[in-house]
Amino acid sequence: MSYPRKGEKQISELTNGLIDPVLAKRAGINTALLGSWDEIAGEEFADCTRPEKIAWARGNDDGGFRPGVLTIACEGARALFLTHAQGELIQRVNSFFGFAAVHQIRIVQKPVYQAIKRSRTPPPLKGAAAAKLDEMMEGIEGDKLREAVKRLGTAVLGKRGR
Repeated sequence: MSYPRKGEKQISELTNGLIDPVLAKRAGINTALLGSWDEIAGEEFADCTRPEKIAWARGNDDGGFRPGVLTIACEGARALFLTHAQGELIQRVNSFFGFAAVHQIRIVQKPVYQAIKRSRTPPPLKGAAAAKLDEMMEGIEGDKLREAVKRLGTAVLGKRGR
């Protein structure tokens, strides 16, 4: 794993820097919560739920913090099971934040589309496409560069063959 040089930022840092304020303002959540949702929700609910927003309560008269209400989208009949597991889910969310951020969950029944998790390595090329890639890689010195070009070429040529 290589780390960015001093003064350089990873693209995820830049996008999170742009997206987080928008999510925080409009939905009261951040990309860290969305990215960790599968672990927070657990195996039972990761595939059928998605956090939508956190409605933060207005401060008390004494100026103290009041926990918010987390709205979760849940598919169909699984919402009933999620209702029974609310207490545990609230504890997990609060553990994630490190303080009592949420005191209640509001469940909204609607379809939840999960990104398809794909393998990062495309299947190896066969036939003419494999020969073409080998020909294109002739003269590339250095094992790391050669492997990177091979991965890129496999991904590009593999998509064209579909």
